[in-house]
Amino acid sequence: MVNVPRLVVAAPSSGSGKTTVATGLMAAFAARGLAVSGHKVGPDYIDPGFHTLATGRPGRNLDAYMCGPELIAPLFAHGARGCGLAVVEGVMGLYDGASGLGELASTAHVAKLLRAPVVLVVDASSQSRSVAALVHGFASWDAEVRIGGVILNKVGSDRHEALLREALEESGVPVLGALRRAEGVSVPSRHLGLVPVAERRGDAVAAVAAMGGQVAAGCDLEGLLALARSAPALPGGGVWDAGVAVAGSVPHPAPSRNRGSAPQAPEGLGGAAGLGGAPRELVGAAGVRPVVAVAGGAAFTFSYAENTELLAAAGADVVSFDPLRDEALPLGTRGVVIGGGFPEVYAPELSANEALRKAVAELALSGAPVAAECAGLLYLARSLDGLPMCGVLDADARMTKRLTLGYRDAVALSDNVLAPAGARMRGHEFHRTVIEPGAGDEPAWGMHRPERRVEGFVRGNVHASYLHTHWAASPGTAARFVERCRG
Repeated sequence: MVNVPRLVVAAPSSGSGKTTVATGLMAAFAARGLAVSGHKVGPDYIDPGFHTLATGRPGRNLDAYMCGPELIAPLFAHGARGCGLAVVEGVMGLYDGASGLGELASTAHVAKLLRAPVVLVVDASSQSRSVAALVHGFASWDAEVRIGGVILNKVGSDRHEALLREALEESGVPVLGALRRAEGVSVPSRHLGLVPVAERRGDAVAAVAAMGGQVAAGCDLEGLLALARSAPALPGGGVWDAGVAVAGSVPHPAPSRNRGSAPQAPEGLGGAAGLGGAPRELVGAAGVRPVVAVAGGAAFTFSYAENTELLAAAGADVVSFDPLRDEALPLGTRGVVIGGGFPEVYAPELSANEALRKAVAELALSGAPVAAECAGLLYLARSLDGLPMCGVLDADARMTKRLTLGYRDAVALSDNVLAPAGARMRGHEFHRTVIEPGAGDEPAWGMHRPERRVEGFVRGNVHASYLHTHWAASPGTAARFVERCRG
């Protein structure tokens, strides 16, 4: 049995202050010398970056839609291993789940799966006695959800706080904190939400410190820790382990290197030079761990920690590279993974790094595996907002005003480096760009939710799509990719 003290930070709606309170709690308790683990309900990549700053540990996502309810407790236990406290930041309103699927993937659902007490963050800026009715409604809606306390946010004055506390005495839910509006704790936003930590690290460090100070000054930390320690042992399922997950996955035969239409050399490129420096004869050699290069830096900040852990457990040497700064792929690169992020913000800089664009294109042309999600898809395109990109795909991308957001059910339409034909995967889309055409001659996925369509590109050993996936739900994905890197 695993018993980690834990709290779920939830709210009646988005914009109530969950990120400020959750990150502030992590920072405040870490400053006391407690080992703290940060988690985020749902697929969001940005908030876990702030959790990482606050705790010094990788921020983790807990998504019951993509990974399935059965993996939530094991993934939580993996992330919180060795910690004296875990703080789980919720998503949207407490009871808001996957559209049309009831409570699935809601904060309430995850809280029940973790048997964790909930701290409700309430934006009290425009109410007084009504706050008691609001809290009572949320606390009584689902008897299996235990709301153990309230933190009042955006309190206007001492008088306002007194009125709120007086009203909540009748609710039976204790007030565990009251926070005033404060300068220095806000984080700037743009078209996809908060600006990621990697883009403004100095400011982000200061913001996290300010959050920690505000929470420490305005909240009952001892009461919150006592509430966290009241959580019972986690339900069965053990602790998720990348090595065990990969060993237990069903490996599928890797597609032939010659299967499908291989990417054509972009204009001005030829041959298969510049493959990262590893001698060709090392591919497939006994005992050699292939180098898998994973894009990072300010333009590619969206990734799940478990994906990289699975690649390593499957036998890869995982090395990061920054497409904004590095002019060559890591030495010995045999495969490339390019996740999500904001290439549209850095399109001029990405385009200007012609040396790396050519190296990526040549690696793809050579038949090496390349997996790209969302931002990676745009980077592999011929152009982004009119600026040259890698040219691996015969497609052009551009920024739009329309937000594409939501969970997706998908099926692989052909054998590829990530999945065999017919394999089903759940994921999510999150972007304000379009790519034209939206699918290649050999699409990556057939989408079945929310509408039926084809999407993405499979060209030789290149797999590029808007779909974000969490590989813990399908550890065979990492094993398949690494096996293909071995040749």
